[in-house]
Amino acid sequence: MPPDTALDLARAAFRQADRTLQNLRRDFPEWHLGRPRYALWAMDVATPPVDRAVARAAHHLNGLLLDGYARQPHITLALGGFPSPAPTHPDDYGPAAFDTHLAALRALAPAPFEIDIGGMASFTSAPFLTVGDEEGGIRRLHQALGGMHPGGPYTPHVTVGLYGGEWPTTEVLARLDSLADAPPLRCRIERVSLMSYAAAEIGGPLAILADFHLADGSLHWRGEALFPPPTARAPTPAQP
Repeated sequence: MPPDTALDLARAAFRQADRTLQNLRRDFPEWHLGRPRYALWAMDVATPPVDRAVARAAHHLNGLLLDGYARQPHITLALGGFPSPAPTHPDDYGPAAFDTHLAALRALAPAPFEIDIGGMASFTSAPFLTVGDEEGGIRRLHQALGGMHPGGPYTPHVTVGLYGGEWPTTEVLARLDSLADAPPLRCRIERVSLMSYAAAEIGGPLAILADFHLADGSLHWRGEALFPPPTARAPTPAQP
């Protein structure tokens, strides 16, 4: 689906909704089942200009957002799952899935590209800054990673926060429209990152686990490798 169409659909869905969705600050054990962290592939866009734009938008929506949102500006490309060396649940993220994602990135061999981060729009659950993908780099990465976006078509965005109540969407739209548009922020994308967040903490900060560099296709872990190279892994026990 063309990016503009996806954004138009998101805007139309928000206009048609009666109220925003209320996010709750609580643990969700029925989802994470005690697994500590959730992983995803995303682009880190936490630069000072983007940080200021997000803070400005959040301040403008003061009173509507859930307190304590600490996730730094990023653009999600694809969900991974709960990291596990030996997956047992459908939403676990194991070595084979990671290898598939890494191979897809290297096969795509994307060059660095530029995007624009612009004005405000909203899903029913969260307001966001829009993202312009004129060169198609985000779309290609999303498709290569087999990204799925639950709840609707994939719309690249930078989340501003999470709604803390069921607010009438007509009133929220008036707040969004009253924020004077600033010139789009040009960002150069040179890496894609595997990130994770604490599963029991809604809106908690992201940790960058590894960076895939677009210029040369190399992968660099920022700490201990979550998944060692295939040659360093223990062999899979033979089935009886």
